[in-house]
Amino acid sequence: MDIIALAIIFVAVGAGAISKGATGMGMPLIAIPFLAATFGLQHAIAVLLIPILVSNASQLYRFRHARGEAGLGFLQPMLMLCVVGVIAGTWFLTSTPERGLALTLGILLLGYLALRLLNPHFTVGPQAARRWAMPAGLGAGLLHGATGISAPIGVTFIHAMRFGRDAHVYAVSAMFMVLAIFQAPSLWVAGILRPEWLMQGMFALIPTFLFMPVGQWLAGKMSQSAFDRMILIFLGAIGLKMVLGF
Repeated sequence: MDIIALAIIFVAVGAGAISKGATGMGMPLIAIPFLAATFGLQHAIAVLLIPILVSNASQLYRFRHARGEAGLGFLQPMLMLCVVGVIAGTWFLTSTPERGLALTLGILLLGYLALRLLNPHFTVGPQAARRWAMPAGLGAGLLHGATGISAPIGVTFIHAMRFGRDAHVYAVSAMFMVLAIFQAPSLWVAGILRPEWLMQGMFALIPTFLFMPVGQWLAGKMSQSAFDRMILIFLGAIGLKMVLGF
């Protein structure tokens, strides 16, 4: 494998792993734009498949005590529709330009950020969460399958419920894990899981294991309000990037 390509993968995945360890999200958000700019979107998604599976399995185990948290009843129906969405979204990955979808999602994401700034106490309650779980799951799955990034819908929806850090990380890790598990066979059928790209994904486990603990250490220094602000900053940055197209 090309040493320059491996160095790019190491830096991009390492930066994403720090975010993943700190907030439960951020690996695809950070790594995919850099990898896609160098290798192309299909290549980037294939490389990140293994790190996403492993990192989310790790966090699901670490935060398993939060699975009984009140309010997580929405998660099962949401995950069921994530499966449907990611399979359909993989077809879009191979056949559809992503700019229009990215622009629309970026506007929606910035709209949510504006709502939180204008109404800091906005919360999606348990009944609303159950009512919107399936549409949110379908949207997150479609977006993940088409772009490798589900946070603009999935994480935004979960964040609006105002869970504590442990329950938030458990919920988003469960979503990312299910998406990756069901995306893998779809990518294989679509001819995107090339052996060389999977080998690069195995290599990407090195920065994943090295830098996730750094993010976890940083998270231990944050208050709940600081954690909440960090998530909002991430979501705002994603929305701005999608709208501006860079």
